[in-house]
Amino acid sequence: MFNSRYLLFLICFVFSSQLLATIPVSVQLWSVKDSLKKDFHNTLKSLSEMGFDGVEFAADFGPYSDNPAGLKAKLTELGLLASSAHVGFDALNESNIDSTLLFYKTLGVTTLYVPWDERAWHPEGVKSLVKELTKVSNYASRYNMKIGFHNHNKEFNAFNNATFWDYIASNTPNSMPLQLDIGWVNYAGKDPLYFIKKYPKRTLSTHIKVRTKNGSILSPIIGENSIDWPEIIDTLETDGNTQWLVLEQEEYPEGLTPLQSVAKSKKNLDKILVGM
Repeated sequence: MFNSRYLLFLICFVFSSQLLATIPVSVQLWSVKDSLKKDFHNTLKSLSEMGFDGVEFAADFGPYSDNPAGLKAKLTELGLLASSAHVGFDALNESNIDSTLLFYKTLGVTTLYVPWDERAWHPEGVKSLVKELTKVSNYASRYNMKIGFHNHNKEFNAFNNATFWDYIASNTPNSMPLQLDIGWVNYAGKDPLYFIKKYPKRTLSTHIKVRTKNGSILSPIIGENSIDWPEIIDTLETDGNTQWLVLEQEEYPEGLTPLQSVAKSKKNLDKILVGM
């Protein structure tokens, strides 16, 4: 006879596993760049104490610029992972790409994102951009790594009866991740859900952020506006194959330091995730 207590145990186990299956949360270190320069170790410690699971690098490695193994050990000590990193094409040219990929692989990073390129919203330049992205993306597979692209707002300008973002996504390999920055998508007046669903399984990480416009009544703090974060995060999980939510704070309310602003956004994001 099937043991009813065992059945109850299985139900509880499955239910609790689903509750724990939340996408981990990282923080883009650009958010606290000044604090990081002043006190690298204590800034990382503060982020760890806020409950972040990881950090996304943006070229500042403190005293570890030549010691990725040492930096990985420090992150491990703090209970953090290196979720990803923003890397410019200058570090991915033929002279530098091998050393760049080896550095990040040693650090524990498997996915890099090109964060900015003005060709991304130029009618002719975008064609050379997708060729270069495809080239470095394919090359990274030798290291069992990925290289993708991160948007700002101008990638959503009209182009070829769609947008520049559509052109980039449609002319690069499906294996190339697209790091959708929700703050910039909203800033451009577009629907992030549309783009997550249009290019399924490619939003391996996303920037959770609010960008305000001049005269806007929006708060740059996550959770203080009417943005439907639960729906966005649910879509990221079901359609985007999203592995990391990366909180980024580029604007800071008056009276709050960057670290305090990040802490407030993180606290609100935690409430959102718990309530889902």
